[in-house]
Amino acid sequence: MPAPIISACPVRTRFGVLSIRPFIRFFSHTPVHHLRSTELTPDYLSSLRSNPDRIWTDIHTSASKFGPGRRWGQDPTHTGLTRLTLTDHDKAARDWFVETTKSLHCDVKVDAIGNTFAIRPGLNNDVPATFVGSHLDSQPLGGRFDGVLGVCAGIEMLRVLNDNHIETEGPVGVVNWTNEEGARFPVSMMGSGVWAGAQDLQSIYKLKEVNAGTNGQRRTVKEELERIGYLGNIPASPIEGVRMAGHFELHIEQGPKLDSEKKSVGVVEGVQSYQWYEIRVWGQASHAGATEFKYRADALLFASGIVVKAREMAEKAGVLATVGILRAEPGSVNTTPDSVYMTLDIRHRDNEMVATFAADFQGWLKQAAGREGGITFEMSKTFESRATKFDEVAIACVRDSAGAVTGKHDVPSMTSGAGHDSVNTSKHCPTAMVFVPCRKGVSHHPEEWCEKEHCAVGTDVIVQSVLRFDQWRHKEGHFGGSLDSNG
Repeated sequence: MPAPIISACPVRTRFGVLSIRPFIRFFSHTPVHHLRSTELTPDYLSSLRSNPDRIWTDIHTSASKFGPGRRWGQDPTHTGLTRLTLTDHDKAARDWFVETTKSLHCDVKVDAIGNTFAIRPGLNNDVPATFVGSHLDSQPLGGRFDGVLGVCAGIEMLRVLNDNHIETEGPVGVVNWTNEEGARFPVSMMGSGVWAGAQDLQSIYKLKEVNAGTNGQRRTVKEELERIGYLGNIPASPIEGVRMAGHFELHIEQGPKLDSEKKSVGVVEGVQSYQWYEIRVWGQASHAGATEFKYRADALLFASGIVVKAREMAEKAGVLATVGILRAEPGSVNTTPDSVYMTLDIRHRDNEMVATFAADFQGWLKQAAGREGGITFEMSKTFESRATKFDEVAIACVRDSAGAVTGKHDVPSMTSGAGHDSVNTSKHCPTAMVFVPCRKGVSHHPEEWCEKEHCAVGTDVIVQSVLRFDQWRHKEGHFGGSLDSNG
């Protein structure tokens, strides 16, 4: 048994002053830490703050080193991020994450889909950890805050706990989820989806990248996991793999509400529903100079009508519809295209609205194709994320923390328009999210930007949320019974 540690427990006197009561106890995991999370008074907890400079350095250094994207300004930080999942840039960012969290005394685990979990031991380690999670991969021409801010906030949480000598009752950690973006391999929130059981691992292993590489080949998920060394040896499962007691995620809003209303933080209570579709159109290739319009079966012309009609119908129905990919073959300047591949993204807060719009749109497609000679099509659903409502306890932890950090009681409640890994974790553990503003609501774009002060405020809320959740778990007896502060 290690030597006893003389520690100090803060207590509030009848005069409201924080005094220190020393006592002796044993810590078996991290003996340099002296203060239990359950000993933090409300005022002490509310005073905890992150280091803005460290967060800012992590965000911009990692972006500059591991996948700098398109430049949009003169400052060294004025580039986007091009870090597609399972590429060499993604491997380098993952390696940085592993090295950094290990240096902060975490145990790092990698599961079968490459999700990477850094776990800081608590006083009770036979229970699941509470995680801060997000992702390090980006869109092809993305920004340097989407996902990355959430992971860096988790790393900063570890540092804040170390700096303040805080020992949590249960373990806490940070997770980098694989392929949240779904850009290179077209399944949104892929890694967390496999972990949560929403996606089949073996099917995902066979999934091919959207665009062929320099050798003309389209690699599979499993091939790339093996190549970069992140095909883990533990199951991707909330039961047989890394278990979770809770999941908190900090993210830029990716919309204009917080920025336009001059709010520094928002409490996310849920995520709207969305479905992804692939649409393939077939016509007949013909010579651009020798084939009159009346004899053509132009697949791209018909697909162009799909883009316009999707917007028109979506506006009338009150949903969002987006064509994000459109490719025509054979791709010759003097040949009418004979085939087109395109995608359709449909979103709304209500699951039934999304499903109804998809059915109505497919009905229009059938009618339109029937009126065109020589045109056929196929529309198939490739992904679905149903509307999500987050856990009330986790939301309360975020709301209390947001109020404490900002000193305000009117922190806005929000529903996320974008999907996040928290959608999948919410199926297995209490989950909630924190939003901070991004300039003009711009995201998935190189000019995506979040101010330094907002990154820090969001991180402060995340740190306090995890500690409040740890206190709640202790109160609820998740660690084998509620103990007094002397332990």
